[in-house]
Parts: sequence; C-alpha cells; structure tokens
Amino acid sequence: MLLPHSLETPKPPLNPLNQLSFEQNYRNICNLLLSLTHTRSLPKGLQLHAHIIKSGIQTIPLIPHQLLFQNQLPLFSRQVFFEAPHKSPTTWSSVISSFAQNEFPSLAIQFFRTMLVNNIRPDDHIYPSATKSCAILGRSDIGQSIHCLVLKTGYDRDVFVASSLVDMYGKCGKIKDARNLFDEMPQRNVVSWSGMIYGYAQLGEFEEALTLFKQALYERLDVNDFTFSSVVQVCANSTLLQLGKQIHGLCFKTNYDMSSFVGSSLISLYSKCGVIGGSYRVFDEACVKNLGMWNAMLIACAQHSQTEKVFDLFKQMEGLGIKPNFITFLCVLYACSHAGLVEKGQHFFELMKEYGIEPGDQHYASLVDLFGRAGKLQEALSIIREMPIRPTESVWGAFLTGCRLHGNTELAAYAADRIFELGPVSSGLHVLLSNAYAAAGRYEDAAKARKMLRDRGIKKETGLSWVEEGNKVHTFAAGDRSNAKAKEIYRKLEELGDEMERAGYIADTSFVLREVNGEEKNQTIRYHSERLAVAFGLITFPSDRPIRVMKNLRICGDCHTAIKFMSKCTGRVIIVRDNNRFHHFEDGKCSCGDYW
Repeated sequence: MLLPHSLETPKPPLNPLNQLSFEQNYRNICNLLLSLTHTRSLPKGLQLHAHIIKSGIQTIPLIPHQLLFQNQLPLFSRQVFFEAPHKSPTTWSSVISSFAQNEFPSLAIQFFRTMLVNNIRPDDHIYPSATKSCAILGRSDIGQSIHCLVLKTGYDRDVFVASSLVDMYGKCGKIKDARNLFDEMPQRNVVSWSGMIYGYAQLGEFEEALTLFKQALYERLDVNDFTFSSVVQVCANSTLLQLGKQIHGLCFKTNYDMSSFVGSSLISLYSKCGVIGGSYRVFDEACVKNLGMWNAMLIACAQHSQTEKVFDLFKQMEGLGIKPNFITFLCVLYACSHAGLVEKGQHFFELMKEYGIEPGDQHYASLVDLFGRAGKLQEALSIIREMPIRPTESVWGAFLTGCRLHGNTELAAYAADRIFELGPVSSGLHVLLSNAYAAAGRYEDAAKARKMLRDRGIKKETGLSWVEEGNKVHTFAAGDRSNAKAKEIYRKLEELGDEMERAGYIADTSFVLREVNGEEKNQTIRYHSERLAVAFGLITFPSDRPIRVMKNLRICGDCHTAIKFMSKCTGRVIIVRDNNRFHHFEDGKCSCGDYW
C-alpha cells in the first residue's frame, strides 16, 4: 500500500557527481584538481582530496599525479607519493618539484637518488628541480654530478635544463663553470641570464653583472623580477644612485616595481646611497609587503639612526600578524646597539624565544656589541662565556670593538688570545687589535699585530672614500692628490681649516695610530679620505644638493668632529656612510648623536 505523500521518507539530495558515469566523474575530478593547482586554491584542494579518499579512487594512476601537483604541502605530497600504486617519471618529477619549491632541498636530492636507483630516467622536468635543490644547499659538488648525468642522457642542449645548471653554478659561487656553460648555450632564457647576473653580483663583480644586464636588454630579453632585483642590488652595493634610479624607472615601466623582491632591493638601493626618503616612498607605495620588504625597511631605518621608527615598524608588523624571522631581530638588535639602548636590546633578544627563534652567533654578536659599545665590557664577556654555542670570529670581533672604543687593552689582549685559538681569521680582526694597542700607546704590540698580518700574507684594507658625480665615481685615499681637482680640494681644506678653528675645532690626534711627532699627526689626520671627498663635494655640487660620501671603513672620531664643523661653517648637509651606518651632518650636529 502506498503511503500518503506527506508520510513518505524524504530522499537525500542527489550529489551531481554520483549521477555521472565513473569515467565522467574521474575526468571532472582530474580537471578540477588541475584548475585548483593553477589557482593555488589549497583549502579547496584539500577538500577534494578528502572526497577522492572517500570515493576510493585514489589508487587510479592519474589521480596521485594530479594530487602531487598540489605541491604547497610537501609532506602531504610525500604521503600521496608512497600511496601511489604506480610511480611513473611524472610522479617522481612532481614529488621532487614539491620538495624543491618548498624548502626541502635535502629531501629532493634524496628522492632524486632513489629514483636513479629504481632505474627511472630523469627528464627535462626533474633535472631543474634537482639542480635548484643543489643551489639552495650550496652543494656544487652534487650539482656537478647531476651535470655529468645531464651530459650522458643528452639533455645538455635543453634550454631549461642548461639554464637551471647555469643558475645553480652561479648561486654556488662557481662563476667560471656558470660562464662556460652559459657561453656554450645555443639558446638562452631569462633563467640563464638572471643566474649569471646574480652570480657575478654575489661575488662582487658588479661591473660584469651590469654589462650582462645591458646585453640582455640589447637582445630584447624579457627580464623578470629576479633579474631586476639582482641588478638593483648591484647598484645598491656599488652606491650607483643615478644608475639605480634609471633601473627603477625601467621597473616602473614594466610594472616590476610592484614585486616584493624588487621592492626590497629598491629600499636597499636608496638606503645604501644615503637617500632614506626614497626607501620610505618605495615602502609606502607597495601594495603587498612581504617579510623581506619589512626587514629591508627596518635595517634602512637602523642604519640611518631612525631608531624609534624601527620600533614603530616592528609594532606594525606585530599588529598585522606578520611573524618576524631571525633577520628581523638582527635589524632591531643592530638599532639598539647603535643607539646605546641596552635594556631594549635585551628585551628583543628575549622576545626571540617567544617567536620560537633560537639565537644564532650573529644575534649573540649583536648582543655583545650592544654591551661593548655601552662600555659594559664585563657583562659582554659574561654573555660570551655563557653562550650555548662556541663563540665565532664575529662575536669576538664585536667584543674587541668595545675594548677598542673604551681603551681597555687588557681585555682586548684577552680577546686576541681567544681569537687566535680560532685559527685563521680575517684581516679586520688583526687591524682591530693593532688599533686597540696603538690607541693605548702600546706601539710595539701594535707593530707585532701588524707583522703577524704580513706574515700570513694578508693585506690591510686601504681606507677609501668616494663621491658620485653624474655617471662618474671619484675615489680618494688619505693624502691623495690624483684627482683632477686636487689643488682646489686642498685649497678648500686649508680655507675650511682656518674657519673651523675659529669656530672652536681642535684636532684630536689620538686617532693617528702611528708613532709620529705632533705636527706630522696634524698633517696626517687633516687629509683623511673622507675630508678630501667632502671638499670635492663642496667645490663641485650646487649649494642646495646634499654631499653624499661613501666609506669602506669606520669614520675616525676626529673626522667625525671635523665634518660636524664643516657642516656648520658651510651650511651644507653632508651625509657620510662608513662601514657601520650613515651619519647625517647638518648645522654642526650628527644624526648618530656621537654614538656609533
């Protein structure tokens, strides 16, 4: 007997997928997975994965392949890979790519080796993932083995495989191998060009990097954001402001100025060239700011003595839910150190643990530098002794800097003994020790430290200052008379010297770290490279233009005082970048507050 319509059991709503044939259902799922991969819709992809498992079709060969393309979760990819009943080259390629693209390079190499053991031949998709992993790990030795395999399997003429090898060699610092391969390529793409430019930039061969970039533009290559980022960094490290501005304009025309990678490099460019306002503009105009851009802005503010802005930016990051990384804390600790904010620095050092970041040797070096610059040398030494890791050259170097600044030769000698236990160290540490002895009048010990430097075949870095004028860079060394305007420069310094003395300047010859008589000390310190560069700017640039001077070494105390007087006597804004930070001199004052 039929029940009345109102008493019939309600039927569940039909799932459209259940009404389709198995083949249609299977095709729709594959197409949907592919669509979700292209749109990087991870949450929907996970939901569909759950449906696939419930439907019991995860064992059908093509399904695992499509799931592996959803490679934003590499450990899930590994699980899908192991559950796949049939592993084709595409399956291997997908899982290796997933590891390489998600910062699991060691797993990518491990699976690549396992694939070879299983007699699966790599293809033009697998090789680039494997070489990318070698680049991340800095393992050019493994990369060379893969290169040999590429040659044996005939993929050396494939533009994608060859380009990935060029990129790998470039990032591993094997620039000659990269260039040989690059020159032999019958066809090149943006990856090979960018890999070469980045490789030269990383090694400090800036001129070669710029030459390649110009050649790439001449050949009408469609460069990408990685290429622009590398070239802008070259301009930043070379302090080529005018060229950097031109490339910024090119980025703007091609819309690559909206890239976070390019944005970070542009912030660094303007900051390193002494134009902090340019850094702010790039940062403020960015629609999307990644962590790299925040860190670039933090270090820019720290180097330009805008300490409160550093703290303000850090608070903004926290408010937006952006998790700081180890670089973020290095920037903040640097700001605290160069402003003498010991308690603030301790607070941020402890805050690292709350974010699950284990302090590394660089963080400890910053903390030691913070206490050392503040004159708390015993506390700095206690930090070194209580470190859970072995103190590195940078940690002892920070401590030695504090000893040098506060004239504590006893602790400097103790630090020197510990440094020499590390084995071969940089020339900078030898010079620091020598200067510490010389500042205390212990010239024999200073001479011994310098002799040790010579005996090891290490040359002390020459102090240089340079100024950019149009497309030309004018470089000066102490006492240099090679510039075409040398007579005018020295005449200007003589005139300024008299005016500065009338304004109250008295030369501090304690910064002449050699045993010479008083008059020679006066002459020596008067013609330091930064003063020559400032004098060049005074006679060359219009009065409304700031004079920007770059230095490779720390500015000496007397030159710092002298340039304050120069700014007061001339009414000019003078910006000097030394190896630590920027000094903005205006009306007889410096932005560092005489603490650097």
